Amino acid sequence: MKRPNVVVVYCDDLGYGDLGCYGSDAIRTPHLDRLAEEGARFTDWYSNSPVCSPSRASLLTGRHPARTGVEHILTGKRGSAGLAADVPTLSSVLKSHGYRTALFGKWHLGTRPEDGPNAHGFDEAFGFLAGCVDYFSHIFYWEQAGGVNPVHDLWHNGKEVWENGEYLTDLIAARSARFIEASGDEPFFVYAAFNAPHYPMHAPRHYLDRYPDLPLDRRIMAAMISAVDDGVGAIVDALKRRGVYDDTIIFFSSDNGPSTESRNYLDGTEDKYYGGSAGIFRGHKGSLFEGGIREPAIWSYPAALKAGQVRREPCMMADVLPTVLELAGLPQVPSVDGASVGALLRGEEKWSRDRLFWAYENQAAVREGDWKLVLNGKLDFTDTAPDAVNLANLGSDPSERVNRKDEFPAIAERLEKAVREWLATVRL
Repeated sequence: MKRPNVVVVYCDDLGYGDLGCYGSDAIRTPHLDRLAEEGARFTDWYSNSPVCSPSRASLLTGRHPARTGVEHILTGKRGSAGLAADVPTLSSVLKSHGYRTALFGKWHLGTRPEDGPNAHGFDEAFGFLAGCVDYFSHIFYWEQAGGVNPVHDLWHNGKEVWENGEYLTDLIAARSARFIEASGDEPFFVYAAFNAPHYPMHAPRHYLDRYPDLPLDRRIMAAMISAVDDGVGAIVDALKRRGVYDDTIIFFSSDNGPSTESRNYLDGTEDKYYGGSAGIFRGHKGSLFEGGIREPAIWSYPAALKAGQVRREPCMMADVLPTVLELAGLPQVPSVDGASVGALLRGEEKWSRDRLFWAYENQAAVREGDWKLVLNGKLDFTDTAPDAVNLANLGSDPSERVNRKDEFPAIAERLEKAVREWLATVRL
């Protein structure tokens, strides 16, 4: 049996409301819209964290962030530790089953060689190790001793390389397509980890010219997302030229919601939103409200999955690894927190997960059916009186604007107890 190829496309700080197929009336994403039409679009897909490093750790390992050892944003300083090499990843598991594996783009799971992508099962790795870089010079900036220290951050299989002046989104797409076109008979796994639309706000003129009537910050955001959309189109075209599109599993999503980080690299103003949109949802990057963790998610596998599906069952990024393994006919790996949604994608059964859980810094959250509880405050998760408890019914109030904890105290108490018990199991 020939194994299907696997392509995972991951964006950075993409808002739920910034794709055409997710309701954007300003940003045009025809390639992603077509991918959704030919596969399954999920309305209630969640990241396991509202920030990048933990989200990426869950995507690759199928585990909650606390069980990967990566719960916070990792520094990009050279020599920084990250995801331990003894944690199985999608890349290492697929490689063990004969897949050629490649990462193009953002890693952000450690900068030491022993924590880098080649140590986690990637045969080829081209991209950057930190959290963000300039799109044209590929320089990373971090705060140290009251100043800004620039460090060049572009690597190919552990060796520093220079592509000065080349727009990084285009480089990631071109390298991904080239890897696909050079593939032989063995199956391949491509992880195309775009850094867009994460700041700094950079886009070539020809993308900006597509949106002449938008305000500046929204215009640049739209241009950056259009570049990603064209990149997805280039990857799909490469699959079709090789005649393997139908036999390729494609998953598309983003690590967390849109950013509100203060340095916008445009005019120096503080607390600018960068033009991203979480749609109707409350919250943003760093928040456990829906805007920080509910993500666009598209699955495509024409040879095995029905086209045009819209799935509303709650799922999470940790489900990707077990889903890919199941669709590829490979054995599951132990100690994962995710579950395969393969049967759901094939329309064979309803999704039956009881609850989803999250924890990030001083926040925790749980979703049970349409009920979602967010604990938000300076707490150590053993305190019985958190600073803030928000209970929302996502069925009637997806924006989480109405706090119903006083109206339904028994539900609030049950869910708070559940999330605290869960925290005790993952934070040993």
